[in-house]
Amino acid sequence: MSVTVYLLAILVITVIVLFDRRLLDHRADLNTMHELLASQPANPPVFTPERVADLPDPARRYFLYTIKSGTPLLKVVNITMAGRFGMGTKDKPNYLDFTATQVLAMPAGFVWKMRARRGAMVLSGSDSQSWTRFWLMGLLPVARMGGDPDHTRSAFGRYVAEAVFWTPAALLPGPGVVWEALAADRAQVTVEYQGLTQVVELTVSENGQPIQIRFDRWSNANPRKQYQLQSFGGYLSEFRDFGGFRLPTHLEAGNHFQTEQYFPFFVADVTEIEFEHG
Repeated sequence: MSVTVYLLAILVITVIVLFDRRLLDHRADLNTMHELLASQPANPPVFTPERVADLPDPARRYFLYTIKSGTPLLKVVNITMAGRFGMGTKDKPNYLDFTATQVLAMPAGFVWKMRARRGAMVLSGSDSQSWTRFWLMGLLPVARMGGDPDHTRSAFGRYVAEAVFWTPAALLPGPGVVWEALAADRAQVTVEYQGLTQVVELTVSENGQPIQIRFDRWSNANPRKQYQLQSFGGYLSEFRDFGGFRLPTHLEAGNHFQTEQYFPFFVADVTEIEFEHG
């Protein structure tokens, strides 16, 4: 066998192995999304104002704005979105255009499955409570993380915060969920689940519309690439009704929120939000 043929054979085998690995990732994404969707309560109770009557005023107003009375309290959502994803810094955001679907099932987990591009470059993959896996051009793995306490803690912060504005029924007071007032227009929710704890601050307008979130996230998105607690947050707007839930369809968020380093590396416009019955 000549050297050229040998190298070509190695190349073909490598491509096959990478393609197979990419296919396994794709199947794992879909399987986990299906499992999360299947956790939707089949016959949930409906929302009434009495459920939140004893909450601090900003939290009570938040629930009265986001959930219409009589709405079934569905807690798992399937979201379709498009937007920009920054891979750089405030000075050089290095945005890529993306489309994505996400299943959010707080407190169990989430899967965000995306495809982004800039020119001929294509980045695809997924993020979840268990992994972060991205591929360049569908064949070259450029990020594979997860399965460790740091990743789990960081992911938990993300999807608890997202539940505040996309699945409010999952944040109603109960075991592991406690609300407190911070000011006339601010409240915080503390979520505890399987040894994890996350606090999220929420700012609401006079009518209860959530307009801003902020929380300390366990993250390594810093120059030292070391995990630490750092401010994360963003702004919510363009609310629409989805089956009795009034939810934002425009989101701008990023690391180092309310500091000079902040820039919205994640800018998304939601095109559909579906609450599927179990």
